[in-house]
Amino acid sequence: MTQLASMGGDTAADNEGGTGGETVAPEAYTLGDATGPLDPDALRRLDAWWRAANYLAVGQIYLKDNPLLREPLQAEHVKPRLLGHFGTVPGLNLVYAHANRLIRDRGLSAVFVAGPGHGGPGPNACGWIEGTYSELYSHIPRDAEGMQAFFHQFSYPGGVPSHAAPETPGSFHEGGELGYSLLHAFGAALDNPDLTVFCVVGDGEAETGPLAGSWHANKFVNPARDGAVVPVLALNEYKIANPTLLARIPQEELETLLRGYGYEPHVVAGSDPAQVHQDMAAAMEACLDGIAEIQRVARAAGGDAGPEDGRRRWPMIVMRTPKGWTCPPVVDGQQVEGTFRAHQVPLPAARTDGTHRAVLEQWLRSYRPEELFDEDGAPVAELLEQNPEGDARMSANPVANGGLLLRDLRLPDWRDFGVEVGTPGSTDHEATRVLGRWLAEVTRLNPTSFLTFAPDELASNRLQDILDVTGRSWQAEIGEFDERLDRQGRVVEVLSEHMCQGLLEGYLLTGRHGLFTCYEAFIHIVDSMFNQHAKWLQASAEVDWRRPIASFNYLLSSHVWRQDHNGFTHQDPGFLDVVLNKKPEIVRVYLPPDANTLLSTYDHCLRSRHYVNVVVAGKQPQADWLGVQDAALHCARGAGIWEWAGHGDETGSDPDVVLACAGEIPTLETLAAAALLRERLPDLRVRVVNVVDLMRLLPESEHPHGLPDSEFDTLFTADKPVIFAFHGYPWLVHRLTYRRTNHAQLHVRGYKENGTTTTPFDMVMLNDLDRYHLVVDVIDRVPALRSRAAGLRQEMVDTRLRARTWTREHGVDLPEVAEWTWPGATGQA
Repeated sequence: MTQLASMGGDTAADNEGGTGGETVAPEAYTLGDATGPLDPDALRRLDAWWRAANYLAVGQIYLKDNPLLREPLQAEHVKPRLLGHFGTVPGLNLVYAHANRLIRDRGLSAVFVAGPGHGGPGPNACGWIEGTYSELYSHIPRDAEGMQAFFHQFSYPGGVPSHAAPETPGSFHEGGELGYSLLHAFGAALDNPDLTVFCVVGDGEAETGPLAGSWHANKFVNPARDGAVVPVLALNEYKIANPTLLARIPQEELETLLRGYGYEPHVVAGSDPAQVHQDMAAAMEACLDGIAEIQRVARAAGGDAGPEDGRRRWPMIVMRTPKGWTCPPVVDGQQVEGTFRAHQVPLPAARTDGTHRAVLEQWLRSYRPEELFDEDGAPVAELLEQNPEGDARMSANPVANGGLLLRDLRLPDWRDFGVEVGTPGSTDHEATRVLGRWLAEVTRLNPTSFLTFAPDELASNRLQDILDVTGRSWQAEIGEFDERLDRQGRVVEVLSEHMCQGLLEGYLLTGRHGLFTCYEAFIHIVDSMFNQHAKWLQASAEVDWRRPIASFNYLLSSHVWRQDHNGFTHQDPGFLDVVLNKKPEIVRVYLPPDANTLLSTYDHCLRSRHYVNVVVAGKQPQADWLGVQDAALHCARGAGIWEWAGHGDETGSDPDVVLACAGEIPTLETLAAAALLRERLPDLRVRVVNVVDLMRLLPESEHPHGLPDSEFDTLFTADKPVIFAFHGYPWLVHRLTYRRTNHAQLHVRGYKENGTTTTPFDMVMLNDLDRYHLVVDVIDRVPALRSRAAGLRQEMVDTRLRARTWTREHGVDLPEVAEWTWPGATGQA
């Protein structure tokens, strides 16, 4: 090690950033003797590949010029802003290098998941050595010029992020937010029998709730039909500023914990490169041998073996290496290597402080780049020979660019599953139950490319017909009284919204299809995961070589208006607000009002690509409004006039008022209000507009589905009152329509955070969304009615009071409400 005084710069400017104390540069090491499966030559070659990846990682963080140190390092060679994270990178590169050896030796199809946050320099470097980076980015060849461009772009304006991102070849996991690496890895392995996923889990990440739950994902892996995950728990002891919990508990306690999760841990620990390489080689071979045996037994048994047949624990690796391994051990008198100070940039003043810069140069030279890159700056032949070939490279495996593998689903004609509708409202169905019959057939027709995920709510959300064609996936013990658990099941039910979301993301990102059904109020648990996935979709759409993947499809039921029995905690439609914060190119929100429109909507969603589709639909019996053909037309329009529900439109006259609605219960209350107005104010011209596709409310300049102003004004009028009954928070509709001509006349009723345990109708009354209040709104906003309809207004107010009193006395809704049906209209819906 070389020790330098931290104030040894040449000029005053050079000395900025020094804090006093010695700074120690790492020295190049010579591999000593170590026992293990690697012969001396294999050990030396593998270590050279690892050193090359580490060199390229450090270069990305620090250098914008002089990439091969062909001249002494100067301040102008160093980036003005030093961004990035080195602490976790050597461990990532170590796993990657050893995985490549096994890919070559065993003919594996493998992908790599970098779980530790902001470890992007590692996978970037590995992809550059493998050549994939240069194939995808022709302006970054594998030579000195390309290396400079490669370094310059990292964490630089207009460049690439500091984590494994859509721009990173071979990545399908965003490393910026922690907690989801294992879920993405296991999601990728499902229905991929020949795939091995090497997943590095950061020990800081391992403290998160989603990651803690995701260890259980192995209970949903059937070794007969699925691939395998090799988790590598990277214990480098520190996160940003504190030690990590799993690194500080006794080793026996840690191993007991992991065995309890169903894993057999193999420990790799130390800081001597030679011995760590040997131990990692032995551990990886043991893991793959163990996986091969588990799969052999399961596949011989036809995939029906379970714990009672001698289920074995899945192998994994616990890797203990120093934080910032190989970086300067001491900087400005403070220990860096092996501490939290190595988490990001170990030499933060390398541009302005001469000592830091000198140590940076020695650090880079400690990897001996002259042995690793030829005169042209390309990796030497010895490194290239260690790369897998073609698609076998983890940075080039098509699985990590799932759109390349994506195939259309076989979808039955949804019309064959629709319900008969004569007069609107004359029949009723559970909309999601009707959808479930169709989804059962979708599941049957796509036995290896479609999965349904639910947090123990499949039957509660009325999708239980899917279980007639498949069971619930289950690889743990099956008890005497359990129902519909199936080793081969195509439904994944686990009481963790995080796990459902993450597994489906991994499944979609690697080229398959699926849906996630959840109670509306509790989908908020995955708000942050949704944000990350939506951002991935947006960013990857801007990467030329990425191919569109299947859309992420939510089905939210047990919604706010029918959670009256469960109370206030179960009443929250705010996920729609979260979704609409994202780029309009990525998100879609649908509020189908009945069974047939739900079928049509979901058929569209399962055919779509590269979106997040949010569909909110009820599971309780509700009236059927539209027949199959009209439902198809209405959903294609996204928003339209229901002429049979209003009155006055057929004369060609402008309406006096527009009753608009979006959502199942708002539609019901709007139609009931329209019927009251038709009966009590027959001269009033009322138009009823139903909105299925919420994005139609936006201008066409703001969303691909948006209505042009002329069409919006034709539908909603440019100057008449609009009473809009909305499923969610009312201000969302205002946010979508504030630029419209008639926005000043738009009055929205929706959920106002008034909830309790009560009856269905009392819930809408609590939020002023009920039919009687909608009639009052019409009287208050149509000038000609204010005095003429005063008696009707008073009657509506009194009826609301009577309905409230009835619920308190009888525990159910007023009969005229509970038994209400549409009074009839000419023609068929």
